[in-house]
Amino acid sequence: MSVFLRRIKPSRVLLSTFCQTLFSSSSPSSWTKVVSEAEKIVGYPTSFMSLRCLLSDELSNIALQVRKLVGTKHPLISTARGFVNDTRNNLQMRGLVVLLMSKAAGPSKTAEPPLEGDLVSGIYSSQRNLAEITELIHTAFLVHRGIVNIMELTSSHGSLKDMQFGNKMAVLSGDFLLANACTSLAQLQNTKVVEIISSAIGDLVQGIYYENSKTGEDNMTDDVMIADWEEQTFLSHGALLAKSCESAMELAKHDAEVQEMAFQYGKHMSLAHKLNSDLQPFVEEAFNDSVPFSLNSAPVVLHRELLGRDTWINQFKELHRIIKAGKGVSSSLDLCHYHGNQALEALRCFPTSEATSALKNIVYAVTKF
Repeated sequence: MSVFLRRIKPSRVLLSTFCQTLFSSSSPSSWTKVVSEAEKIVGYPTSFMSLRCLLSDELSNIALQVRKLVGTKHPLISTARGFVNDTRNNLQMRGLVVLLMSKAAGPSKTAEPPLEGDLVSGIYSSQRNLAEITELIHTAFLVHRGIVNIMELTSSHGSLKDMQFGNKMAVLSGDFLLANACTSLAQLQNTKVVEIISSAIGDLVQGIYYENSKTGEDNMTDDVMIADWEEQTFLSHGALLAKSCESAMELAKHDAEVQEMAFQYGKHMSLAHKLNSDLQPFVEEAFNDSVPFSLNSAPVVLHRELLGRDTWINQFKELHRIIKAGKGVSSSLDLCHYHGNQALEALRCFPTSEATSALKNIVYAVTKF
């Protein structure tokens, strides 16, 4: 059993109580409502955060080319569709959290000299630019993830020519977005922020490389444990948000302690969000035993770690049903609540405000089942 599991097992009752008190006092808002209310607080429609870039002539030309893929099963089509309609996960979540964190912290009262700049809804323009940069980086990597392995395709996906063309468009459009993000990052003229966000891009590359080289959606290496899952998930899903929150505090000249708390919120909230996503095939009533799920999702990894490799292999044919009824799901729920609790703890250093409450509501939304 991993060090993490040994750490949380004695506090299972506490986590259960935490979850109950979290939601018993008032009915939690739906994810869409939470996002909508948060957007009002920051005074910025984050659903249009990348609009200036997405409406550029260069990307418009790419979009026209991508239309040629309609009718195929290239992942770039579903990715593009998600930009337009994604009510469940909200693709602009990272930028929204950065804006909320910026407003929750407010201007630094100890900075010498005081930071100069226009404040709009309690947020500096540089912090809004950072939120856009965060979204551009995230979107660029989403598009890059749409590259498919030509060797694994079948005729049902579309013609080989179309799929090769889709890969070229995924590379081109992803690179375009990333280049725009890097240009905007340099324009912030803050070397520490450039260093932090650059390291986040490196983390993303490392995390995705790890996913592609060590594991896949349909297979899992023998040495993957929950500690490995947490490390890889932080790199590929949490580092960008955590370091963007940290950078937002740096732009407002907050001290190292506030920057660290912002980092911790972004880290733990991201891990809780990923756990929520991994748990859906096992906790949603709409999902049946034949629903596809990743063999690298947290419930599967925990189930295998708790039962051992041999038992896991013997259960493979009925894995979904067995995991759904086993300890892997309950342990994943504990882990989700743990990270949610840690994210809430990180907010203790921020003053009470609408923005702080919105950050808490986001945690409540991703830890509710």
